[in-house]
Amino acid sequence: MIEKTELQAQIVRAAREVRETNPMAPSITNTVTINFVANAQIAVGGSAAMVYLPDEGEAMAAAGPALYINVGTLLPVYEETLPRTARALAATGKPWVLDPVAVGIGELRTKLLASFKEQKPAIIRGNASEVIALANLWGVAGDGGASQVRGVDSTQAVDEARDAAVALARYTGGAVAVSGVVDLVTDGETVAHSRGGSHFMAEITGSGCSLGGVCAVYAACAETPLAAALTAVNVYNLAGARAEAKVNAPGSFQVAFLDELYRATPEDIAANPFDLEEA
Repeated sequence: MIEKTELQAQIVRAAREVRETNPMAPSITNTVTINFVANAQIAVGGSAAMVYLPDEGEAMAAAGPALYINVGTLLPVYEETLPRTARALAATGKPWVLDPVAVGIGELRTKLLASFKEQKPAIIRGNASEVIALANLWGVAGDGGASQVRGVDSTQAVDEARDAAVALARYTGGAVAVSGVVDLVTDGETVAHSRGGSHFMAEITGSGCSLGGVCAVYAACAETPLAAALTAVNVYNLAGARAEAKVNAPGSFQVAFLDELYRATPEDIAANPFDLEEA
């Protein structure tokens, strides 16, 4: 289990390197949230590129240091784009982030998510119900319990997904981030709980999708998937809490939130409250 001071140092280094190098983390993401994903990636210091076509996915897998795949709104072309991109990422060994939105709903979504098991994403980001459902789909959690996915919403608490998250992280060798009131991030050895955020994050479209995109930005520079995922979760919790203190409605919150992502320093991000325990 990593020491908190060392993990905080890794967070500072990852956030600082992102600001200094402006890494491009392409995304194949939810069409409802493309703008927010791109703006969040840019706000933390990264660069965004949105991908649709199969050859573009392969090209971006080769060009960028990390990539984000979100299956929220599937287009017919994604049946070819997503597997080709995932295979290209696996071949290059580059980190990628998977957001298994609404896992278990629909044949194509289930088929695509099942196929990603062999490509082992560096980071999986989802709500509790999605993480439990993905662990069950991949058969890595034994009796992981029943998932209760309802569209993009979770009907289960974060800690209900703890065992599934740990099992997924141990299988992939990466990290899993479970979003909720108190976020959980694990690499299968260490479990972190990160605090902060805002209730407005559940009242705007794309807070979870954009978090996945920001995970990919930090995955381009962080020393480990755990550090990348926790840097992203911490900056979201920090920015959410700061934004909520300045506004009183969801529309203005979204703008204030992006501003606070931009303003957060590496030291601020590392200092956001979180605790660690053994998995």
